[in-house]
Amino acid sequence: MKKIVVAVTGASGSIYAKVLFDQLIKLKDQVDKVAVVMSDNAKDVWKYELQNDDYKNYPFDFYQKNDFFAPFASGSARFDTMVVVPCSMGTLGRIAAGISDDLICRAADVILKERRRLILVARDTPLNLIHIRNMQTVTEAGGIICPAVPSFYSLPKTIEDVALTVVNRVVDLIGLDHQSYRWSEGS
Repeated sequence: MKKIVVAVTGASGSIYAKVLFDQLIKLKDQVDKVAVVMSDNAKDVWKYELQNDDYKNYPFDFYQKNDFFAPFASGSARFDTMVVVPCSMGTLGRIAAGISDDLICRAADVILKERRRLILVARDTPLNLIHIRNMQTVTEAGGIICPAVPSFYSLPKTIEDVALTVVNRVVDLIGLDHQSYRWSEGS
């Protein structure tokens, strides 16, 4: 049973967070707890891109971005994995620099120091050298950069299907068992 932190930042790509939330509900038999923290910009971008505020309806534990008393702000809480989806370049930079100025960055710092799994679903293009160096720094510290780059082998039909091609990779990286398209295996 996994304990997972999901952080949502204000980068474009709220659909990735929504689809991940949906997948975590489907896989609830493998998940002990999902804790969510969203930046203010993430809430605004979700409302703009998805035309709703349905994030409020998910059955997860939500924490405010400045709640440093959240359990996952400490390594003793033993959360297995943290996913930042979508991950803005600003958040990536603060994580790479070890700047724990909000709960998202503090939790990422805790995950890295405890040698647990940190997955950053970077969502920006093109990349400048600062972004690339920050990705290198996080990777060298033990994090995983999983760019929000969809695949099309599965012949996705809807925008959610396209987002699912990225989210399925994230679910694999979390270590959850699920059904998804596998190259050379069909769907």
